[in-house]
Amino acid sequence: MPLNTDPEESWFRIKNPEDIASPALLVYPHRIEENIGRMVSIAGSPERLWPHVKTHKMSEVVRLQLKAGISRFKCATVAESEMAASAGADEIILAIQPVGPAIERFINLQLRFPSKRIGCIADNADIIKSLSSAASDKGIKALVWLDLNIGMNRTGIEPGPEATALYSLINDLQGTQNAGLHVYDGHLHDADAIAREKKCNDAYRQAESFISRLESMRFRTPVTVAGGTPTFPIHAKRKNTDCSPGTLLLWDYKSSSTYRDMDFLHAAVLLARVVSKPSPDLACIDLGHKAVASEMPHPRVRFFGIDSYETVNHSEEHIVIRTEKATLLKPGDILYCIPYHICPTTDRFTSVSVVRDGMASEEWQVDAHTRKITI
Repeated sequence: MPLNTDPEESWFRIKNPEDIASPALLVYPHRIEENIGRMVSIAGSPERLWPHVKTHKMSEVVRLQLKAGISRFKCATVAESEMAASAGADEIILAIQPVGPAIERFINLQLRFPSKRIGCIADNADIIKSLSSAASDKGIKALVWLDLNIGMNRTGIEPGPEATALYSLINDLQGTQNAGLHVYDGHLHDADAIAREKKCNDAYRQAESFISRLESMRFRTPVTVAGGTPTFPIHAKRKNTDCSPGTLLLWDYKSSSTYRDMDFLHAAVLLARVVSKPSPDLACIDLGHKAVASEMPHPRVRFFGIDSYETVNHSEEHIVIRTEKATLLKPGDILYCIPYHICPTTDRFTSVSVVRDGMASEEWQVDAHTRKITI
């Protein structure tokens, strides 16, 4: 193998690559557990954490977090919520407002797991009323988190009189119950930690003012789940605020190259093979759109042992790169790389290869890769 031979940069290498069909996603449990420990340390206690499962979508990763005392999770889909509940999660936030058939699916989640606290976010009166009606028909209450928009402008309602009215509506309807506030700030991703913290604090003041308004109306201080991975260390400094990082469980090239203030380990690596050499300076690798997240501009991966390359073509099954190191490569050679964005990369796979002591001899299912499990 001509590349990736530096012993100081070989943690990712497996001893049995001949057993692994490519492209493959490798995960390293000992590194995931280290990231979990660092996450808990920053939060101060596991009770403050609602880690997002969209990064990994795997029951086994949920179980690793349960071992560390984390019992509450955030999910992007009904399938992720079902997976987390089945794995042992006690509390779950479905972090997308249910619409259409998803309302019934959400209610069925609560019926399927009556011992769990499973809530959803909402920002619309008609949807809240539909949730109340559907829950009342089944003799239960739907747990609803009011989704606040503090600048991302993707979902949520701006803190103000209309948001106060929605919070009161959730409280007053027969079939709904206030679970708390969901405050996501995914638009804040400055590389500079000081700038990121200032923008985060400025944006969050809207939520703090809203909470004070609710308290003045004699509502109990709501549980508030705030932020994602980039703002996690900032929200962790607050009192009475829970946090929901996700990417840091597996980490990726985008995060490690952007957020230098955050110290986590890469715990997921793509294994690929050279399949053709169309010219001396080109290498065609079996790492197409179907194997790596492709919504971001190139470079979409960081190859170990190839510091500089140009993407010539990226299609369903192939990526063709131009590099001076192409002369060292031949068809069949193995390359390891870190994806730029891990969350949608994980979603490309139905299973991952688990690496323990350098051997990939086990598989974990990406349970929530599917849109529907049973519900």
